[in-house]
Amino acid sequence: MTVSTASLPNAQHLTTEASALLTRLSDADPAVRRIALFELADLEDAALLPAFVAALRDDPAPEVRREAAAVLASWENDEVVDALCAALLDADGEVQLAAAQSLSELKEPSSGHVLRRWAARPEPFVRRAALRGLRELRFAQAFDPASLALADADSGVRLEAVAVLGWLKDERALGPLASLAASDANADVRRACVGALGFASCDDQAILDALLAALRDETWQVREEAATTLGKLRAAAARAALVEALGDSYWQVRLRAARALGQLRDAQAAPAVAALLVHTISNLRKEAALALGELGSHGSLPALQAALDDRDPDVRKAVRIAIGQIEGSV
Repeated sequence: MTVSTASLPNAQHLTTEASALLTRLSDADPAVRRIALFELADLEDAALLPAFVAALRDDPAPEVRREAAAVLASWENDEVVDALCAALLDADGEVQLAAAQSLSELKEPSSGHVLRRWAARPEPFVRRAALRGLRELRFAQAFDPASLALADADSGVRLEAVAVLGWLKDERALGPLASLAASDANADVRRACVGALGFASCDDQAILDALLAALRDETWQVREEAATTLGKLRAAAARAALVEALGDSYWQVRLRAARALGQLRDAQAAPAVAALLVHTISNLRKEAALALGELGSHGSLPALQAALDDRDPDVRKAVRIAIGQIEGSV
């Protein structure tokens, strides 16, 4: 079957062009129906929404339903959002993905009330898509469903829940996020939790302990994120741990640790950072130079001056900037 004419808008209220295109939604050829949907969308007529919803719900051809899901991204009301959520259960995986993409593009906060209902569905894909949409909306009432989803059996759902809580920046989430950063079996979830802690206070000892533990995580991406977050928080008490991280087996962690030490503005870290100016990786040498400029230690000038002839022009530029910062700080 094709889209039922009973579900289409009343032609009396439409233009001649729209009426002609609507008749093509009943054509036997799915390619004709899909193109008709595309052309109807160009008319930007809200009266056509029932036709798009009907095509998404009823058309037998997956390619037509995918087109309908994409078209509906441009419209927002409860009926449309609910139809897109229902399409997350479509038999065709590509239709599901198209619906999820459209839900992630919602802009009206009122849509959050519909998404919130779907965030409790039993299907992991539906929960992930609903939470992703709630995150993009910055929907304040997403806190409760996201908090519950931290315990979800599906790691992808937990990951989306962490992202929601990170955007909401609600202090009630800090404890659960810190706990999950240490205990979750999935490294991506742990890393996301560590990054989401970036809105905490640098004086919160429990958060600091969680981040310092993450700086020793078995997965280097988690350690990298921990160094980044400690820098954002300007956690002075993390200096020793970050200096130790300058010797991490992964240069990406060393780079973030150097950057974080620069953000701390603790000159005691300068000798350890200066040692990186002779590292074989140019990105690390560049970051070390920039961090030394932030640290402002005059004791770093000899090492920086020796690096003025570095073979990498970006490093040389960073060295000149750092020297200027230090000499200008007198």
